[in-house]
Amino acid sequence: MELTAKPRTPKQKLDEGMIAAVAYNKEKNVSFALDRKAFDRAFRQQSTTGLFDITVEGGETFPALVKTVQMDKRKRTPIHVDFYMVTYGEPIEVAVPVHTTGRSQGEIQGGLVDIVVHNLSIVAPGPRRIPQELVVDVTKLNIGDHVTAGDVKLPNGCTLAVDPELTIISVLPPRLTAEELEAETQAAQVAGMVASGELSEEAAEAVLEGDASVEEAKAETAAATEEDAPKEGTEGRNLDKDNHKAEEIRSESGQENN
Repeated sequence: MELTAKPRTPKQKLDEGMIAAVAYNKEKNVSFALDRKAFDRAFRQQSTTGLFDITVEGGETFPALVKTVQMDKRKRTPIHVDFYMVTYGEPIEVAVPVHTTGRSQGEIQGGLVDIVVHNLSIVAPGPRRIPQELVVDVTKLNIGDHVTAGDVKLPNGCTLAVDPELTIISVLPPRLTAEELEAETQAAQVAGMVASGELSEEAAEAVLEGDASVEEAKAETAAATEEDAPKEGTEGRNLDKDNHKAEEIRSESGQENN
């Protein structure tokens, strides 16, 4: 796509509706100004993978790719653009958007397709051979399946610039509903209370079945524990009674012998 630019110096004040831009490579750096609306329309179509033929008025024409766009945070409009100059016919590394097509078997089962890497780095044989996107058919994927960088079909002449084993797409299990998440959290809490002795297994079961609240189950467990424990001083009193009874028996036996 062609863009017409006006030459500018780094500190030059811009005309209304124009934005600052710079294009560079290892050998040179060119500053210029672009019409904001024209660039915005072109960038929405081309993004960072589309090639721009930039012509500076009274100067040269060169091919370039958008490297970064600085945006106005409030208006969400471009205010500065960095381009990277390229050379026709020379290999170039670029990050290309990854998109999916089809509905996976995992989605039919309630799962979720997760695009882990949204932009895959590849090496194209030249600027004009850069694909606009890389499309992956996920129709046959089940829950737990994944697609690696090596599985992605690349255009002729293009090669990967990343590890082929890098996971690009995964099919995740169904997400928990709010109720399921709450139940799972409560189960973990109850298990911890059983382990610490705050709840008996019977009380824990009552909580999980919805027959009692956690506080009610804790109170029930505490009451049962208190009931099972010997009363303070009981063992001593019982021992005294046993000793007294034995003494009576010995006394009676002595009287009979006399």
